[in-house]
Amino acid sequence: MVQREKKVRAGVAAGATGALVAASALVALAAAPSATAAVGNPYEGATQYVNPDWREDVLEAADVAGGSLGEDMRAIADEPTFVWMDRIQAIEGIDRQHGLEWHLDQAVAQAGSSPLVFNIVIYDLPGRDCFALASNGELPATDEGMERYKTEYIDAIVEILDRPEYENLRISAVIEPDSLPNMVTNMSHQPCQEAAPYYREGVRYALDRLHEVGNVYSYIDAAHSGWLGWPDNASGSAQEFASVVEGSTYGWDAVAGFVTNTANSTPLEEPFLTNPNLQVGSGQVRSAEYYEWNPDFDEIDWTADLYDRMVAQGAPSRIGMLIDTSRNGWGGSERPTSVSSSSDLNTYVNESRVDRRTHRGAWCNPDGAGIGERPTVSPSGYAESHLHAFVWVKPPGESDGASEEIPNDEGKSFDRMCDPTYQADKLGGAYTGALPNAPLSGWWFQDQFEMLVANAYPPIGDGGPDPDPTDDPTDDPTDDPTDDPTDDPTDDPTDDPTDDPGTGDCVATLEVVNDWGSGFQGQITVTGGSGGTSGWTTQFTLPTGTTIGSLWNADYSVNGSTVTASDVGWNGTLNAGQSTSFGFTANGTAPSSTAVTCS
Repeated sequence: MVQREKKVRAGVAAGATGALVAASALVALAAAPSATAAVGNPYEGATQYVNPDWREDVLEAADVAGGSLGEDMRAIADEPTFVWMDRIQAIEGIDRQHGLEWHLDQAVAQAGSSPLVFNIVIYDLPGRDCFALASNGELPATDEGMERYKTEYIDAIVEILDRPEYENLRISAVIEPDSLPNMVTNMSHQPCQEAAPYYREGVRYALDRLHEVGNVYSYIDAAHSGWLGWPDNASGSAQEFASVVEGSTYGWDAVAGFVTNTANSTPLEEPFLTNPNLQVGSGQVRSAEYYEWNPDFDEIDWTADLYDRMVAQGAPSRIGMLIDTSRNGWGGSERPTSVSSSSDLNTYVNESRVDRRTHRGAWCNPDGAGIGERPTVSPSGYAESHLHAFVWVKPPGESDGASEEIPNDEGKSFDRMCDPTYQADKLGGAYTGALPNAPLSGWWFQDQFEMLVANAYPPIGDGGPDPDPTDDPTDDPTDDPTDDPTDDPTDDPTDDPTDDPGTGDCVATLEVVNDWGSGFQGQITVTGGSGGTSGWTTQFTLPTGTTIGSLWNADYSVNGSTVTASDVGWNGTLNAGQSTSFGFTANGTAPSSTAVTCS
């Protein structure tokens, strides 16, 4: 992982937080403003704020990566991203980002005389992330924590947003990621039971106070399809969301809509899995191991489902949806280009799905993910989802959590879901699929960013896959599942796995999966020999002048043009014929063919 020195970004907000709180305490509760901040789509007819802090990180990352990969990074440096207020200190500014007032001043300058949306994440509830550890917050789930949330956090933010110099901005606020969804599915967990009343009270308070500003559009976080898509979870979510909103002072007037997939990598669409009830082999597609009877395969499914449920619960029909597409593209060589022809249900699903995670519950720095759709206003083709925009809530390149314990003063604990060596019960015993060498959540993660850009879908620059699959996903999904159920499963199961692996401890092959001219992305697959292997080391030689940019899922060293890469423990033991892989990016010419030794 490439390390860079931390940038010191001093906040320029006038006075200390205590002064802000004192000032906000002098502001009497105003009469309810008009509902204009909850009517229509705030993104229509407006530009969005480009965060200079994130832009600087991207440009530095581009300099590190170099070549065409670096050029692709520069091509997205001016995309709009959200500013996260993830602790009280962030209001004034922390070492990695400027304070709220500074960002708003920049937004006013960017706007000029035109409408501009300033995107902000409200994220500091008492007992935050009650079912996870990587993003635990600073405030305990106590009455004292609730009081600090109101006075030192929400009131302080509102005092700044409510200043006259910012009244022409359209402020889009994502409200407390993961909070209310935890009230739906994780109430058997003691920390969530303790946090529940504070979550509901805190979200109501945030909605009310932000609404009083007059130009804030609040979107309540609604998790993602792989969390809430089951009918029982979806129904419970709609009831929970409606109960919280209707228990607030201003009710639905204070809500612009909902946001899904925040900081997650669930695909926007599964282009080859369009019918959850399709019968393949032994069952319906939704009954496959990967979907576990959840009929909402992607975020288009979930937003359409959620919209109908919320309107049925009494929400006004004007509500809209945002989808975070910052890293749900799943491009690269592993992306399927056509529907599977297998008659085995699980094989059919696994060969057809673009979501390459080990499990839909794997959320931390998932290996293989890519940047998704660029921020887009009122994206067409999804009428049932009532979309206001595709947005980048989670700035690409910011870590979800550390892959090992890192002492810190941010209240963030080590979560094994961020550890690539962990086989999680929550994931049915599967490995997490998380990237190694990850820093604390919110910190810059160079390896992740290089992967996200290389695997972007639609691709950012030249050399990527065609963004429009040429195979019609609905052409023949039912042609073959029952035709020849035994034709292929038993044809050649032993043809290749024992050919070369049986001659030694392991064999390895290299594939160039993406080539952009001045650089490339490679993948090396290691397969266990006839006796298996309990640790492997590969070696290969790059063309003269070609250098490694980053390498993941292996430890490596370079001597001249020779690269030596070894397992990282969790992927070192392979049974006969079993395979694992690691990837890398390189600057320079891609090899036409390269021998890889394995021992």
